[in-house]
Amino acid sequence: MSDYLIKSVTQDGNFRAYAILTTDLVAQAQVLHDTWASSSAALGRTLTGGLLMASSILKGDDKLSIKFDGQGPVGNVVVEASPKGIVKGYIQNPHVNLAPKADGHIDVAQAVGRDGFLTITKDQGFGMPFTGQVPIVSGEIGEDFTYYLAKSEQIPSAVGVSVFVNADSSIAAAGGFLIQLLPGADDEAISALEKKLAEMPMLSELLLAGKQPEDVLAMLFDNTEVNVIDKIPVKFECDCSKNKFAERMAALPKADLQDLIDNDHGAEVVCSYCNTHYQFSENDLQTIINNQA
Repeated sequence: MSDYLIKSVTQDGNFRAYAILTTDLVAQAQVLHDTWASSSAALGRTLTGGLLMASSILKGDDKLSIKFDGQGPVGNVVVEASPKGIVKGYIQNPHVNLAPKADGHIDVAQAVGRDGFLTITKDQGFGMPFTGQVPIVSGEIGEDFTYYLAKSEQIPSAVGVSVFVNADSSIAAAGGFLIQLLPGADDEAISALEKKLAEMPMLSELLLAGKQPEDVLAMLFDNTEVNVIDKIPVKFECDCSKNKFAERMAALPKADLQDLIDNDHGAEVVCSYCNTHYQFSENDLQTIINNQA
């Protein structure tokens, strides 16, 4: 089944709940960036969490930019997501494959690192974009998104994201959930949810067993009905183009562009998000120079 995200509220009015399947888009990112296991898990979790975050705190054409900089071996993890289900991202060091944890799972926290910050910028299309920054508390991605929502958005939440990587580095399953407390949430319901979260099997195990986003939420809220209010497809998509890179290159000094013509006889630009390569011939560069003010 293609990737999708569902938005819902519980019948008892205590929670807003989101759940997502991202196996295909994380697999696409793995191929585009040739990521190894540890890098795949870190990037895949951030892509998944980015879509959940964007859907929960933004609307319309708003955009969310996310950067994990934990000083770990994978380096920076950068993702851009929209509430319309579009996401793109990259990881600074794609070829990281650390030893697994004692339980055999990928040590994402060690790969990302904990000596740094999670920075999130919301561009809502008017005024200056809002940027919030919090210390990385675990490096496990989901817990760090949870901490950000509590500290920067004042929204008590629980975020879970998971990626299962096969032995050949391909992606077997990916997905996640985000639960938000609604105003006046019942203490008993909150305690019941906390118990469910503690007892719940690994999310990756559920996804591998064929569970869908609806099934995950049904497991978390088995004492109340979950009313789905929206279901949207999600995908990895980059909006880069040669014209956009030409516009950026137009901001370079003419001397630098002339140097590319004289010494390199052209230029190649690579998009960080999707690894697309764009070739600029001498004529292309001369046109950019001619069009400069």
